[in-house]
Amino acid sequence: MKPENLLPREAFTGEEIYNNRLINEKSPYLLLHAHNPVDWYPWGDEAFARAAKEGKLVFLSIGYTTCHWCHVMAHESFEDTSVAGLLNGNFINIKVDREERPDIDSVYMSVCQMMTGQGGWPLTVVLTPEKKPVFAGTYIPKESRFGMTGLIDLLPKLSRSWKDRRKDIIASSEEIASALVQGQELDHARDPDISVLDQGFQELTLRFDTIHGGFGHAPKFPTPHNILFLLRFWKRTGNKRALEMAEKTLDAMQLGGICDQVGGGFHRYSTDARWRVPHFEKMLYDQALLVMAYTEAYQITQKPEFRKTAEEIISYVLRNLTSPEGAFFSAEDADSDGREGAFYLWTAEETERVLGREDAIVLAHAFNVTHTGNYNHQKNEIGQNILHRTQTIPRLASSFGMSEIDFASRLESIKTRLFNAREARPRPAVDDKILTDWNGLFISALAQAARTFRNEKYLDVARRAMQFILSGMRDAAGGLLHRYREGVPAIPAFGDDYAFIIKALIELYESTFEPGFLSSARELNNWFLAHFWDKVQGGFFTVSDTAEILLVRKKEIYDGAIPSCNSVAFENLVRLAHLTGDAATEERASVLSTGFSGIVRQTPFAHTWFLCALDSAIGPLHDVVIVGKRDSSDTREMIDALESHYLPNVLVLFRPIGESDYLLTSLAPFTRTLCPISEKATAYFCTGHTCAIPTTEVHQMLELLGCPDSEKKI
Repeated sequence: MKPENLLPREAFTGEEIYNNRLINEKSPYLLLHAHNPVDWYPWGDEAFARAAKEGKLVFLSIGYTTCHWCHVMAHESFEDTSVAGLLNGNFINIKVDREERPDIDSVYMSVCQMMTGQGGWPLTVVLTPEKKPVFAGTYIPKESRFGMTGLIDLLPKLSRSWKDRRKDIIASSEEIASALVQGQELDHARDPDISVLDQGFQELTLRFDTIHGGFGHAPKFPTPHNILFLLRFWKRTGNKRALEMAEKTLDAMQLGGICDQVGGGFHRYSTDARWRVPHFEKMLYDQALLVMAYTEAYQITQKPEFRKTAEEIISYVLRNLTSPEGAFFSAEDADSDGREGAFYLWTAEETERVLGREDAIVLAHAFNVTHTGNYNHQKNEIGQNILHRTQTIPRLASSFGMSEIDFASRLESIKTRLFNAREARPRPAVDDKILTDWNGLFISALAQAARTFRNEKYLDVARRAMQFILSGMRDAAGGLLHRYREGVPAIPAFGDDYAFIIKALIELYESTFEPGFLSSARELNNWFLAHFWDKVQGGFFTVSDTAEILLVRKKEIYDGAIPSCNSVAFENLVRLAHLTGDAATEERASVLSTGFSGIVRQTPFAHTWFLCALDSAIGPLHDVVIVGKRDSSDTREMIDALESHYLPNVLVLFRPIGESDYLLTSLAPFTRTLCPISEKATAYFCTGHTCAIPTTEVHQMLELLGCPDSEKKI
């Protein structure tokens, strides 16, 4: 079905309709579409002004660089001149990178979920010139098939409906927009309490895969904040089931194909329930959150494989996603050499050429390599293997008649040779934009790993990245910017940017005790409150009070692939209140938690980062101030003792003796009167609003925290 004002498909060569405006953009995703025959606009007033002037609908396509189905839709439809003809003749077409403009993506993803019951990328939305939704969907094929209406049929129908029933369509779009606004109203229930934590645990238990670990069925996502909550729930309650669920999931993921067994780091998600067959893209935020989960699990269990996995993730990011400026790139693509996963797959013949026959046999047993292959998703490709483990090192070592140490050493040698051989392959493309929020998450992870694993290099890297953000990602007024690429910082920051960078600054303070980090955290938190806080209902908006408002000024609380702005901000407010002794900040945390309590109570398992923050807010949250000489052995012993235990609800301040402490005491005035006892490093200990007698003894400090010295872990 073709509108009368369009030429037949075959009449288009591409040159006649080429007028693409994306070529001057910085987004790698937009640049991928800069030579489409579609007349793309970036998001902006120009496109909507033209839509209003010409009385046309807007075709909005949202995706991101490493999205496999975004590439499929692009090759199938947006590079096709017949589809381009339909789009250019009847629509104003806009491309958006969801990672550059999460505000736009969030609003229209909510619309898609409201209209269709599902969401995902590519996100396809048709709008009126007033930005109100008419149609929403995800991937749409070019031609209709299997009950899915293709673009070739859909676009003319939408265009004809707009021409013939415009008033009805406008009325419908306004109803949808109104429903979206109503959905943002908060239900101020009673203050959330420990029952919400219990409910969250029970819901995760019901969804737990007892055979393969993780939650739900295929496709299966890592969701590390589920793990972080389970670890805290175990710490609070002693419930062994919570720890078992966390450990089983972490074990299964690190052995599966979702983990890059050769080069470290994790792929986006597993297409199967057993963590074996990944969707191969690698995202910075996944690496950050998984480092946090494996690091905290190591603190509890002391399992060396958890530490090894965390360190291998960090090595991958430092090697492949670190920018010349010292910050971190966003992602690596799933595809290389024209195929998904090509960089990561092996045939048995390839491994034998690289390793020799004997070590290839070891590899085959250890990582399930077969001549017929365990991954046959590519057309005309057979014998491809994803490396994954199903047997333990002790069992494998026994089958080869070797000691565990010798077998593990041999396996590391094998992996090193495979890594070196793989480096000669065409690499997946890197999305080299720097995003402030994702960098905040990875800086946080580095800071945590640095103090847990006693790794100064991690701290140096984290400091450098934070310095770049604080100096290179600011606007003239002092606010943060969201995206940096090719020397150009741009796009006013969103709520996630502030929440995640503030968290990173707090983590850096806890790892370095450099008060400048705490000062920057408070400064940015004040800015965040001034420009994002909802003065009527509480909580933080996604965009600032000076930003473009679409259908609604949203407030996010759902902890999806990335924790929400408000969940992380809740944690930050609680921690800053205790670190600085600021009652007003604690009151903000209370208002935020109450405001979202109704939503969280409905489905606690979908808000596990919020539950982590709630766990701290409910307490007991312990404040420890160590007063002593910075480099003295007794000071270091106290700090080491705290960092050697899993203490998620302990906040530590350090007041140095013998050097200027003006900045610290101005940030935390209650520390001014604290002095060492008998010139020894001294720990001042408070829980809630009650303080204990200070001590110079490490074991007494640990006992006050519920960690007897006899259980100390190094």
